[in-house]
Amino acid sequence: MQNNKLNIGIIGYGKMGKIIEETALAKGHEIGLKTNSDNPLEHQTSILDSIDVAIEFTSPSIAPENLKLLAAHKIPTVCGSTAWLDQYDDIINRFQSTDTPFIYASNFSIGVNIFFQINGLLAKLMNHQNQYAPSIYESHHTEKKDAPSGTAVSIAEQMIQGIDRKLSWSMHADQIEESINIKADRIADVKGYHEVNYISEIDKISISHEAYSREGFAQGAVLSAEWIIGKKGIFGFQDVLGI
Repeated sequence: MQNNKLNIGIIGYGKMGKIIEETALAKGHEIGLKTNSDNPLEHQTSILDSIDVAIEFTSPSIAPENLKLLAAHKIPTVCGSTAWLDQYDDIINRFQSTDTPFIYASNFSIGVNIFFQINGLLAKLMNHQNQYAPSIYESHHTEKKDAPSGTAVSIAEQMIQGIDRKLSWSMHADQIEESINIKADRIADVKGYHEVNYISEIDKISISHEAYSREGFAQGAVLSAEWIIGKKGIFGFQDVLGI
């Protein structure tokens, strides 16, 4: 872990960005750049040379352009924005071509990443238990723009890797035998809830994770920003945690 004071750029100074700022300042770091829709990164590139690391939490519509700018300026970057992965290969190539370290995670909660490990193991155990129908339920606050959540998609992709009979996920998969159904709700004040169910005619197996606040995501993002300094390559949050 990097113990030195860092000059951090917060790309996306909304609710999440403000909590990241509080967390970083409490750990002795500085915030040298804050961007939002009124003060976009493209108008602040002159400041980037003074930034040690960027933490990017924005929306699917602007995250890719932010990441391209950060890669071009060789800024080590931690990204928690979701629903932009159709451009993932291009973004990764840009960071690799400038030899700039990059961390992407659909969720920076330590608890969720432990949940991921359990989910992957459970999927392998259920591979030949054809009597169980797997499904995912998630709910978030009403301001979350993407549905299903990036975390739910990560959960589904893990399950697909472990369960041979499931080839895809869908929000309308009730009648599609080879797909895993994801149900997503947007409810006021819900910070984040994810549940995996395996249901048969005689019983149900469930695992779940519920976030009580955004502080856990902020702590994981700042931890990742500390960890990435001096690294080379493309990483996930599980690399940071060593799990």
